[in-house]
Amino acid sequence: MGTLVIVLTYAAYLFIIVMYSIKAAAWLKMPRHIRWDLYPVIHEENYHYGGSYYEKEEWWKVPRHRPGWRSLLYALKDNFYMGKYFEKNRWYWAFLLPWHLGFIFIISFHILCFFVALAMHLGLDVSGASPQLSGQLLYYLLLVTGALAFILGAIGSIGMPVIRFFDPGLRAYATPFNYFNYLFFLLISLTGLYDLLVVDPTLKDYRTYWLGLITLVPPVLHTSTLLHIILFDLFLIYLPFTRSLHYITRIFAYYFIRWDDEPNLPGSKLEKEVADLLGRRVSWEAAHIPAGKTWAEAACESGLSEARKEKQ
Repeated sequence: MGTLVIVLTYAAYLFIIVMYSIKAAAWLKMPRHIRWDLYPVIHEENYHYGGSYYEKEEWWKVPRHRPGWRSLLYALKDNFYMGKYFEKNRWYWAFLLPWHLGFIFIISFHILCFFVALAMHLGLDVSGASPQLSGQLLYYLLLVTGALAFILGAIGSIGMPVIRFFDPGLRAYATPFNYFNYLFFLLISLTGLYDLLVVDPTLKDYRTYWLGLITLVPPVLHTSTLLHIILFDLFLIYLPFTRSLHYITRIFAYYFIRWDDEPNLPGSKLEKEVADLLGRRVSWEAAHIPAGKTWAEAACESGLSEARKEKQ
């Protein structure tokens, strides 16, 4: 059984890495988004009042300063606070945030298990009584990360279906698929929480298991630990087919759409990309857009031809 679980774990991680890479590559190959230049843009020097580099004289000659730390802090705040949801619906936010954080922490927990096991394989004693400070730090970091993952995941997985079912506005957009996701993640969180509170308060089994993954020696684990690992492996295989892809797409949306204010200068790569897109043919038709013409031609016309207008 131990060998089968090790094979399943390797297959699950390989599968999710390959699937996410394929999908990310497909997104990056898609045509450039519509240029909208919405301000404020987070990396702008005058971000605080919505200013932009267009305010400077001969802005096309001035080197652009784009501090990466500001956008990074914004992305972290968005993921660990989700303030927009707090402003719109605080009850929904109160359950969405722990569910969202539970997902982040449980992924972090299993990744951290790998690095802790690797450190153990290299000779580091990872425990609360370790004579090495780094061993103690890794031990408590793993313990805190696991506890947060299991507790927050359970709270969010219980609260989210309840709030979405009893709130008419949220219920209208909920599908059976959503409720299945909550149940699946609840089972993962509860098995981990049971392990932590009843079976393995030090989470030693997880360190042992990941050490077995590295050394290819199947360890003997408690049934509840084994169940949690199998459920999590299946969850990883399941993830690429869910909306969880937005954990990646939101990064693309920030850096390649929302904050993309690259100037369209003559002779630039951007100018060529835009020209190529404007040269594409319109494949659909509406009252204001005739089919068959290029987007550049359609943008310069006010609507359908006179002959088509008479037919209407």
